[in-house]
Amino acid sequence: MTDSFDVIVIGSGPGGYVAAIRAAQLGLKTACVEKDKTLGGTCLNVGCIPSKCLLQSSEMYFQLLHEGKTHGIEATPTLNFSQMMKRKSEVVAGFNQGIQGLFKKNRITAIQGLATFKDPHTITVEGKKYTAKNFILATGSEPTPLPFLPFDEEKVLSSTGALALKEVPKKMIVVGAGIIGVELGSVYSRLGTEVHFVEFLDKICPTLDSAISTALQQTLTQQGLTFQLSSKVAGAEVKASGVQLSIEGGKTLSADKALLSIGRRPYTQGLGLEALQITPDQRGFIPIDRNFRTSHPHIYAIGDIVDGPMLAHKASEEGVAVAELIAGQSPHIEYIAIPSVVYTHPEVGAVGLTEEEAKKMGISIKTGKFPFKANSRARCSGEDVGFVKMIAEAQTGILLGVHILSAHAGELIAEATLALEKRATAADLARTCHAHPTLSEALKEAALALTSKPIHL
Repeated sequence: MTDSFDVIVIGSGPGGYVAAIRAAQLGLKTACVEKDKTLGGTCLNVGCIPSKCLLQSSEMYFQLLHEGKTHGIEATPTLNFSQMMKRKSEVVAGFNQGIQGLFKKNRITAIQGLATFKDPHTITVEGKKYTAKNFILATGSEPTPLPFLPFDEEKVLSSTGALALKEVPKKMIVVGAGIIGVELGSVYSRLGTEVHFVEFLDKICPTLDSAISTALQQTLTQQGLTFQLSSKVAGAEVKASGVQLSIEGGKTLSADKALLSIGRRPYTQGLGLEALQITPDQRGFIPIDRNFRTSHPHIYAIGDIVDGPMLAHKASEEGVAVAELIAGQSPHIEYIAIPSVVYTHPEVGAVGLTEEEAKKMGISIKTGKFPFKANSRARCSGEDVGFVKMIAEAQTGILLGVHILSAHAGELIAEATLALEKRATAADLARTCHAHPTLSEALKEAALALTSKPIHL
């Protein structure tokens, strides 16, 4: 007997499981297929969540080791890396159980195994057939290796392997100074690893506003990380002692671990797209229309397998939107108001256009900037590195982008995201009362810098 559903979601990451829950909430009989043994996808199991656990633990260790005396706390912490990893695994397991509980609460059928299309309305999983009126493809992405340097997750690491090490490396080369690379590199740097980056482009985290990227690199350099920009890895050799990389131009680098962080690619293997005559584009993305429909109007695709930023929360928003579309609603996503965060220390929070993007689009802009050295809470906390940069349309003052380098920037960016979602002006933010003393006052001051003059600078 074949089980039939209103909606089958393929993939249980932040796009898939959220889509399944929203579909079930709207009264649709829903199933979610996951090829791995645990729910949650890359984000929960080998991405966002475990990396933030290690980030928090490494920050605590670093602060006790280097900053305690300033606050009158004198102690010599001992690093227990296995306990750090155990805590990470416990947090992940807790969220795995949480998603299972949400599926049970919403009467979602969880199906474990690889889903393969046999025809536009039928999939097989572990030899069993399932049919649905609608499908949501949410299979996510995977790390991209170098052609001559495949991952072995022992000496040549993807982000997955970097989150599962048994001991802290003495030296690590990170190939690619994008967001994932600098996050993981900074984690191990705080734990005592000598970390060196090799980046093909001429700046780190190239999607960031240039002012933020430059300041972040300066800050990370002060923390002991080193950067080799405009450099290409031309060859590699894995030895018993570690990894040796040949850089184009003749230089050779060696380390006991190499973390490859050159990007991610859509994961669609085994889906059976050929049976649907759905052909991914040259970058591997599944083509969709403005309503997330593939060439089959009842088959939708969201998250990392479609064009756009590979962000967990972007996938979740798309998952909700598709579930609501299937239920006959008319959702809308304001893509300019999707934030991104770089979880270094200090963090970066960004939403909207960078100054470079706005100028490239021919938009006349005004900018305002305010440093955290002039923010009272930042000074009290001893975390006064960074600034807020605000970009607005020159004539109307409508906010186009907000970029923050600071401690807790990932939390601060939420206010700016709401402002862009509601098409607020810099004057709206400048007139909004912010509690004192808080880091958020820097947003008000940056808005004042854009519209008139800041008070505390």
